[in-house]
Order: sequence, then C-alpha cells, then structure tokens
Amino acid sequence: MGALRALVFTAVLACCGCVAQAQACVKTVRWFDDAPYSFRGADGVIQGISVDLARTVLTQMGCQLKWVEMPWARALLELEQGRLDILPGALRKPEREAFAHFSRPVNRSPNVLFVHVSAAEKYRPTQLSDLIGTDFRLGTQIGVSYGAEFDALMKNPDFKSRVTPLTLRRGAWQMMEKNRIDGLIADEMTGLLELQQLGLSHLVAKTRIVVSGEPALIAFSKKSVDANFVHRFNTAFNAVLEDGRYKDIVQKYLPCPVSVEKLGCK
Repeated sequence: MGALRALVFTAVLACCGCVAQAQACVKTVRWFDDAPYSFRGADGVIQGISVDLARTVLTQMGCQLKWVEMPWARALLELEQGRLDILPGALRKPEREAFAHFSRPVNRSPNVLFVHVSAAEKYRPTQLSDLIGTDFRLGTQIGVSYGAEFDALMKNPDFKSRVTPLTLRRGAWQMMEKNRIDGLIADEMTGLLELQQLGLSHLVAKTRIVVSGEPALIAFSKKSVDANFVHRFNTAFNAVLEDGRYKDIVQKYLPCPVSVEKLGCK
C-alpha cells in the first residue's frame, strides 16, 4: 500500500511539473499591421503568415503566445531589453547577434525599390548607386535591415543625404503620393498589397532593383530565451515544413503558387 501511495505521489508531482512547465512557457510575440505577415482580420483575430507560423510552431512546443503590437524600431529595442521574447521577420545582422538568437530561415520575399511613376521616368535607375549625384528622395523604414550593399552605400555621404528614414511604411506611400519622396524600399509582396489597398498602384511602380533577397528569420531575445529553446523551435518548424502545414499556411495569404523549397512564391 505504501509503495502504491509513493507511486501515485510521484505521478502527481510529475504531472504538476508538466503543468508548471507549460504555464512557464508563455512568450511575447511582436505583431503589427503588416499584411500579409501580420494583421487583424475582419473578425478581430490576429493572423497572417508570420502569425500563423509562430502560433502553429509554438503551440506544438506547448507554449502560450501573448501578442504585442508595436512598430519595428521599438520591437528591436524591446527585444534587446528582454521585454519582448520573439520578433518574427528579422534579418541576421552582427549588431543584432549581440542580443538575439536567430531561427532557421522561415520565409523569403525580397526588398525591392518602389518609385513614383514620374520619378521612374525622370531618373530611370537600374541600381541603387544610380541615385548618387541626383536629387532623388529615397524613403527607408527605421530599424529595418536592407543588406550589405545598402549598408555600404550608406557610407557614401551623397547617397546618405538622399535617404529619409520613416517609422511607418503606409505613411511613406502617402508621402510618395504627395510628392514628398520619390521612392521607397519595401518588401515586395507587402508593397504590392498595400499599394493595391491604398489605391496607389497607378502612381507607384515596382522596379527590378532588388536591394536584398536574404530570407527572413525569427529573432529571440537572449535575455529571455536560451539557445536550446531556439533549437527546439527549429526542430518543430522543420516538422511543419515536412508535413505540408507550412505550404497550407502560406498559400492562404499569397496570390502565387507557394514553394516550400523557396519559402515563398515559386
């Protein structure tokens, strides 16, 4: 009888430990109005490619998600301070590696140059460096990484003087409409969708200039998430890739056939 009680007691303790562990895994995840990656649907539910993937993988890991709405620049600061656990859609940069772990690649959509149709006719750029020596006004989003080529160009005082850092991308499209800037670097898919939603597709055109094509990763705060958690996240994410859930999730939001190998449009 004593042995039975001991066995039951041990099982209860183990069960309590599992519950405590599940309750402990509550992660804050950044989202913002940034379709198709994250947005609030008509039913009020937060959704999108990044949201659905994070929700699927972290739920599979036994974690609860607490969604936190904030602009990109603030999200980076909150991640560095450990007040935000997870930031989807990040690119790996040396300065970010000081405070963040990074997942395996999760999706790919290049940053490209969008220009006002009048600016496209006037400047006819074929690469970013063509803007040097002109009066072109280029909008960029504060805190967003645009890759090594852009970073190198920013060391040129003439190019840097052409750049206007902006907080919100949607406001930048409207600045372009009012002729306050001539172009904007933005995620290709997001840019096309937002221009369509704002009714500005006839005024702003996507160029063939690809500024960066690096795949997006998920950043985890080193102050609140350890490397083992990131390893388990990658393992769970690989399972979502292999069993078809990744393709099902992404296909809901993209108007193109999805390639698992390319982590985006075919």
